[in-house]
Amino acid sequence: MKLSIGMITFDTTDPLPLAQWWCTQTGGTVVETNDGWFVTVSTGNGTPMLAFQKVDDPTPGKNRLHLDLVSEDLEKQVARLLADGATLVARREMPGFEWATLADPDGNQFCVSGPH
Repeated sequence: MKLSIGMITFDTTDPLPLAQWWCTQTGGTVVETNDGWFVTVSTGNGTPMLAFQKVDDPTPGKNRLHLDLVSEDLEKQVARLLADGATLVARREMPGFEWATLADPDGNQFCVSGPH
């Protein structure tokens, strides 16, 4: 028996705006709002759903789980994300590979790299 990823869930105090922000970034669609307490986003067939769960007090500090996203044009994608409200945490590189760590409007960190 194996496990498969069905959903990646973010804790937030305001699920719908954060879900809509991620829809804009991934080309996703809000599929359920559940009166604003648990919002789900589809990013396409064969990909895990994203979910945004209302909590009174999100876990403080750096998140222990993050998304690693890939783009054909790292610089263009980072510029677009920053213009849409992300913040730059750090630029990193190692021989043959570079990426940017950003944070969404709620402070959840994620990484964007170029093609592998």
